[in-house]
Amino acid sequence: MVGLAAAASLARGGASLLLIERREALAREITARNSEVIHSGIYYAAGSLKAQLCVEGRERLYARCEKLGIPHRRVGKWIVAVDAAERAQLEALRERGMRNGAPGLRMLEGAALAAEPSLRAVAALESPSTGIVDAHALCLSLEAEAESHGAAIVLHTEVEAIERTSQGYRIATRGAGGERSSVECAAIVNAAGLESDRIAEHAGIDVDARGYRLHPCKGDYFSLAPGAPLRCSRLIYPIPAGPGLGVHVTLDLGGRMRFGPDAEYVARPRYDVDPAKATQFAAAASRYLPGVRAEWLAPDYAGVRPKLAGPGVGFRDFVVEEESKAGLPGFVNLIGIESPGLTAALAIGERVAALLPGA
Repeated sequence: MVGLAAAASLARGGASLLLIERREALAREITARNSEVIHSGIYYAAGSLKAQLCVEGRERLYARCEKLGIPHRRVGKWIVAVDAAERAQLEALRERGMRNGAPGLRMLEGAALAAEPSLRAVAALESPSTGIVDAHALCLSLEAEAESHGAAIVLHTEVEAIERTSQGYRIATRGAGGERSSVECAAIVNAAGLESDRIAEHAGIDVDARGYRLHPCKGDYFSLAPGAPLRCSRLIYPIPAGPGLGVHVTLDLGGRMRFGPDAEYVARPRYDVDPAKATQFAAAASRYLPGVRAEWLAPDYAGVRPKLAGPGVGFRDFVVEEESKAGLPGFVNLIGIESPGLTAALAIGERVAALLPGA
């Protein structure tokens, strides 16, 4: 998503552009394995790139979806408190979200909570601008836009080395059949997701010294059985805790309910979902949806976050950095683009184009 957004922005501005993708098709990793939520901008530190780009990207994303007919829906979200201590945390989230520019936030209590009869909570923070989107349809629109402006896309191609030259850079690649080739370019945008720290290393950046080393964090999802006597009409999130936002209720555009994701740091990306975790998921969700039972939950899918913050580390912002100061003019790093990366993608693309005005 982020790479395509950058490609579309640069191609629209007249850049001669090549997008290199190692998989057999576009958007097969982070973009294909997330909640597809359009975030409003509540959670992130004031003034951070995550906050700024989420708010800007949200408006761009909704406008694009409406203009091009990309499937999406403003379903809204409740962040819920189950006791008085969590109620105070909701107030803090509301204040942060208002500072960040998340629109329409309001506290709900008492009879207002009856709109979700399965819910048990003392209060909820409503975010009416939160939505869901068909991420693949959005990617296809960006791919079409980039190609319509002359961008070329190559699949099954992995970057093996990056060399600085007098004119810019030489990128050495290997195809799916082992064939090797190279391309010379004036600028590089590193939007490699889970491999973005490795691409930065190829360019000669000490990722540990710069704090660019990624810590993969896996999140599993379970789907609710179609016949289960439980229904939510909007996204339901707990108070955030740990490296993720907590096991929450997500909806797809067909109205199907999922629970997840949890958060587990892993040595390398993997996508298995242990069916035995249904008990753990049911326990987490039952804090605010007391009717949930483990036997109603089935393994769905897993995703992996490209986190810059390792276990026990606090907030880390997106890296959106042109690396002239590191001796790499025209090399733009996009690293640690986890949530709200989908929401922020179009704004990140515009930021990249501004960092490479001569491209």
